[in-house]
Order: sequence, then C-alpha cells, then structure tokens
Amino acid sequence: MVSFSHALNNGFSVELIHRDSPKSPFYQATENKYQRIVNAVRRSINFANHFNKDSLTNTPRSTVIPDKDAYLMTYSVGTPPFKLYGFVDTGSDIVWFQCEPCKKCYNQTTPIFNPSKSSSYKNIPCSSKLCPSYTSCNDQNSCQYSVTYVDESYSQGDLSVETFTLESTTGLPVSFPKTVIGCGTNNTMTSSQGARASSGIVGLGDGPLSLITQLGSSIDRKFSYCLLPYESNTTSKLNFGDVAVVSGDGVVSTPIVIKFAFYVLTLEGFSIGNKRIDIRGSSMDVEGNMMIDSGTTLTFLPSDVYANLKSAIVESVKLERADDPNHALDLCYSVTSDGYNFPLITAHFKGADVKLHSGGTFVPIADDIICWAFFSSDDLGPIFGNLAQQNLLVGYDLKQKIVSFKSMDCSKV
Repeated sequence: MVSFSHALNNGFSVELIHRDSPKSPFYQATENKYQRIVNAVRRSINFANHFNKDSLTNTPRSTVIPDKDAYLMTYSVGTPPFKLYGFVDTGSDIVWFQCEPCKKCYNQTTPIFNPSKSSSYKNIPCSSKLCPSYTSCNDQNSCQYSVTYVDESYSQGDLSVETFTLESTTGLPVSFPKTVIGCGTNNTMTSSQGARASSGIVGLGDGPLSLITQLGSSIDRKFSYCLLPYESNTTSKLNFGDVAVVSGDGVVSTPIVIKFAFYVLTLEGFSIGNKRIDIRGSSMDVEGNMMIDSGTTLTFLPSDVYANLKSAIVESVKLERADDPNHALDLCYSVTSDGYNFPLITAHFKGADVKLHSGGTFVPIADDIICWAFFSSDDLGPIFGNLAQQNLLVGYDLKQKIVSFKSMDCSKV
C-alpha cells in the first residue's frame, strides 16, 4: 500500500468511469449509444426543472447540485478495505456513502459498508474540532451531518473518521488514514437508477469536508481530469498532486472563484468560427458567472446568452433542421453522412480561450440527427457541463486559484 507521504512526493491517478461506459457496473448492454446520450440529457434537464436559485443562497452548506450520476470512481474504506463505487462531484463538499445498519437506505446493488466490521472506523464526538459548526449532535454526543439535494434526495448520518483508500493506475493503493466521511444511515436518491445503485458521492468541491480539502498538502491542492466520450471503452483519469499539473504547449489558464464550495469561472463570451458573441450587457455580465462541473451533462446558459449563441450557430450551420424525437434539445440537424464539420465553438474565459471539441458540443441523439448540447435555463445558474469538457485536460490549482485547460486526446493520457 502506498503511504500518505508517497502521494505527497509523486502524485497519483485513479480511473474515472462514466456511468454509461462498458466498464461501469451500471452499464446497460441493451441500450444503444443514442439511448445513453438521451438518458444523460434527460437527467440534466430534469435537474434544471427541479432547481431553484434560492436553494444555493439560502442554505449554501447543505444544498448541493443533484445531477451527479455521470462519472464514478472506485475506492475503499475501512480496515480491512471495503470496496465502494461513488459518483464524483466537483459541486459537492463531502464524501458520503451508505452504511449499515440502515434506518432508511435506497436500493444499492453493491454491498453496503458496515462500520462495525472496520477496526479503523471512529465516530466524531461533537466536542471535536472536526465537527463543523453547521452540523448537529445526537443523543450519544456524536457529530451528525445532513446533506439535502434540490431534487429531494438526501443523506444523513454519522460524521466519522476512517481510512480512505484509492486504487491508483500504477496498481498500488494510496491510503489516507483518518479521513472525515459521512456514514449515511438515512438516505434517498431520486435522480436515476444508476445513482441509486452507487454507494454515494465523492465530493471534490472546496468545502472543509471535501476530499480535495482533506488531502490538502499531500496533493498540494491540485487535481485534474481528462474526460472521454461516453461510449469509450477506456476510462478517463482523475489525477492528484504532481501528476495533476497541466503544462506544455497550448495550455490556457483562468482565475477561479469559490462560491459556496463551487468552482466558478468568469466567462466573457463565445465564438462560433470567427464570429464573437460577447456577454457584455447580458445577465451574465458579472465576475464569477459560470460554474464548472464534472457531474452535469449539458452546458446551461441564461436565455438571453443562449439565444444569441443559438442564432450564430443557425447562421453558421448549413444543414436541414430536424426535430429532436425525444423533445429535449431545441437545435438539431439532419446529418446523413459522417463528413459534416460542425463549427468550432470557443469559450472565452477570463485570460483563456478554450476551444471546445465539436464531438462534445454537437451530439448524436438518433440515426442521422445531431443536436446542440447546450440548454437554456434562467433558474439554473450558468454551468459549463461535462460534454463540453470532453477531450480537454482540466486542471485545478487551488493554491494559485486557477483552472487550466489543454486540448488533447484523453484516451492517450
């Protein structure tokens, strides 16, 4: 097993598996590639329909973004190690999973962790500095956490310390003792069957209980990922520490703003080919206006910015319009051959022009129909979703407070 100090010196990587990948334990072999994309789109849109902006401003510590059943990672907790599958979420700031004995647990198809069988598990007393001020106490004076999602999913239980182990891509486990985790005995997950099958959430946000914050100096507060297309037969990578540094030709960086433990960037506009669409004077004309999120499928924009960008795409794409047979996305085209080159969309973040791969901005949702993978929502704050991030190496340096991007083939990372 690799020690805490080894991780500090060398960094490490773990596999990041899309829930619809053939490598996922939730893979449905009977679904075709279109159904998988459509299901992911529907989850994102359902998320938007559930969302209320006030959820973020009223209770920033307890309300987190729910559309998190996109990428998952395997990890182990306890002594001896017990394997779990958790959905990775840059918009959450706690690591939690279901625990026995359940008061109320959702149907988890993989085994549920029983803390009584682990010699390294310990509940956190309310008097401990590890028990945050926004948590509560039970009759045994144990620290209790509660996480509520805006789609009415939630997790409640004991805040505890436990050995947390990641399977690195070198084949050697990396172990972190006394990691603060949420051992949930009262949980519900409403967003999808895939989410219900997972153990819980691995929060990579910037809150005090997130995995990134807890690993802290051991990873120099750096992590990165490179997301592959959903149908890929290889896994994406989630990198920590030294190996997470994004460097070399073509790297662009933009300042990061932390809002309620979310990672927020400043978008200044888009370009469609050579035509620029500025957001000055729009509803997004503020500093720190777009959350970057690995767990949300689509890219969400307010209606005014969306309409201007859509008009530029309609002007640029010389194809016959088509209707989305799933009635989800509103800008689709009839494509009868693989040879059509959709226009390059560039996202102009502050100090960083990020070229988005067309395979992530225009997606096939049926035979001969390709749709634009952006969505208009005035209730949901702007989000830079994971489809648009495909085949980009995205690095977070929380010490320098920057996010860096580098275009690359993520299957070769």
